[in-house]
Amino acid sequence: MIANRSRPPGTVVPSLFYEDVGEAIDWLCGAFGFTEHLRYGREGRVDGAQLAVGEGAVMVSVARVGQGPGWADGAEFRPPRAGEVSVVLGVHVEDVDGHFERAKRFGARIVHAPETYPFGERQYTAEDLAGYRWAFSQSVADVAPEEWGATTAGTG
Repeated sequence: MIANRSRPPGTVVPSLFYEDVGEAIDWLCGAFGFTEHLRYGREGRVDGAQLAVGEGAVMVSVARVGQGPGWADGAEFRPPRAGEVSVVLGVHVEDVDGHFERAKRFGARIVHAPETYPFGERQYTAEDLAGYRWAFSQSVADVAPEEWGATTAGTG
């Protein structure tokens, strides 16, 4: 496999769309602790960026019509509308309570405060400045799936 420094890390890398990518970069790095890897654009405008988080990444791009330059597909790439959720992005962090406090200081809209669940995760949910919903979690126990009612693949 060829290593490519221009590719974001991780096997699955979501792309999120914002009206103001520069503002989104600053906010996501400040509130949620992401690290900017690179940004790109034309004529002094920020059109997109790669943001690292742990061993993964997200791409942030300017809202637009069409998948790429010159594509005539007519698809609308945009942030969610008010009251609309089409994806929840899960991110594992080391200290969920500290992360929660940081997000609150940056004005994240808290959907659900930290709670410890029977499946061994302590988790909170927040929305970013564009309305994307994020679930941040910390492992607090190693719990067998069967202990909280789940089944593993191949076991029925």
